[in-house]
Amino acid sequence: MGRLVTTDSTGTQRARLRRTIAEALKRLMAKGDLDDEARDLAALIVYVLREIAEGVEKSASAWDKRHYYIKADRLRADWDWADRFADRLANLLVVEDWGRVPLALAQLAPRFADVNVVKLTRSSALWNGAYDRLVQETRAARRAAAADAGESATS
Repeated sequence: MGRLVTTDSTGTQRARLRRTIAEALKRLMAKGDLDDEARDLAALIVYVLREIAEGVEKSASAWDKRHYYIKADRLRADWDWADRFADRLANLLVVEDWGRVPLALAQLAPRFADVNVVKLTRSSALWNGAYDRLVQETRAARRAAAADAGESATS
């Protein structure tokens, strides 16, 4: 059997994911209020930022294995904000702090200003139900953390 060659590198994936966020931001900027679709788009941004952070760590680990420590550290530093921002936005969405969500998204927009979106190519199937899924996952994770903390306290 021959070698398995991946044509979709983490850099390519990161570019595709950046495009997804840029399109979501463009759709959100066109909306007047936070309706169900806007909440789903904001939740999609959370998921995509987390995926970008995972890809960055995967790339940086590969660079570390090749002893390119400076390059790996630079990549991590360039994208260090992504995971923190995803957690912050997720928290705003879960606690339904709708007044601060647009401000947070406005802070995110300059990071994707270099992505040129002329035509919207992403399907709504990508974000439909993302908000409900985010809320369910976050609440389940919080319940599990509380249960773990309760078991640790009784031990």
